[in-house]
Amino acid sequence: MKVGIPRALLYYQYFPGWKAFFQTLGVEVVVSPPTTKAIINEGIKVAVDETCLPVKVFFGHVRELVRQKVDFIFVPRIVSVEEARFLCPKFLGLPEMTSQLCGELPYILQPEIDLSRKGKDFFAPLKKIASRFTLNPWRRRRALVAAQENLSAYRQQLLSGMTPASLLNGVRSNSFTWDLTFGVVGHPYNLNDSLLSVALFERLGKMGVRIITPEMLDEQKLNEGVRYLQKDIFWTFGWQAVGAANYLSQHKVIDGIISVASFGCGPDSLIMELIERRLKRMRNTVPLLTLVLDEHSGEAGLVTRLEAFIDMVRWRRKAR
Repeated sequence: MKVGIPRALLYYQYFPGWKAFFQTLGVEVVVSPPTTKAIINEGIKVAVDETCLPVKVFFGHVRELVRQKVDFIFVPRIVSVEEARFLCPKFLGLPEMTSQLCGELPYILQPEIDLSRKGKDFFAPLKKIASRFTLNPWRRRRALVAAQENLSAYRQQLLSGMTPASLLNGVRSNSFTWDLTFGVVGHPYNLNDSLLSVALFERLGKMGVRIITPEMLDEQKLNEGVRYLQKDIFWTFGWQAVGAANYLSQHKVIDGIISVASFGCGPDSLIMELIERRLKRMRNTVPLLTLVLDEHSGEAGLVTRLEAFIDMVRWRRKAR
């Protein structure tokens, strides 16, 4: 039995747990390759025009898994991953969009994960899936435990300063010699996909910039970064981005901030505005660069802006 997992969207947050779950059940896990232009174009063909780029990329990865002849494709319906906060609506309808738009597919495994209320476990909805692969109750329980243990270990690595891109895709970032430190915020599936982000992490590393992402900050620090808001942010990734940007700038641990957004993303447009307004109100604020990504983004233009921003930050430091 082969289960395909698309290398897109929440792959960068939860893959180690999902992989451990299926492998403990004796199932072979097949991951689609890193994003290519061909994969993006495949996703664009099947998606409607209003679909954001990350979802188009996801569809392309699903089509790639079909070519690899997997028996199942794992497309969970993820409503919420923490109490009182939610993910973008695209995650709620992802299984239906995938089945309707991506052509003939193998069986879609689509557990519903909703942790918006207290006392719920992220991996509990996978119990029914486990029954499909084994009747052994001990092995099913062991698969859930292995998933939780591997995900916890993965998150500890992120808190230690690693990025999902370096742990899962082998992308080098903070292994270079650096003289600047930037906070880089945005949806993790944009930041950690080298093609979508124009290899942002690796480029920054080669340019002498150390990066700090929201995954490297614990919940206490992120909450400190959003305390000034009169109303809580109920989008999980938006809360992380605003919390990280504000915490890092308040504590003067960075030289600049790069905010990465998807064109046409409603939550991103609000989050970018919140970050920009807050930085403008702060004394001795840090410089901010906003990058907006879509399928028409030119690499040369983004790289030129990035290089100019780094040069400006270095000049600013020397002028102090």
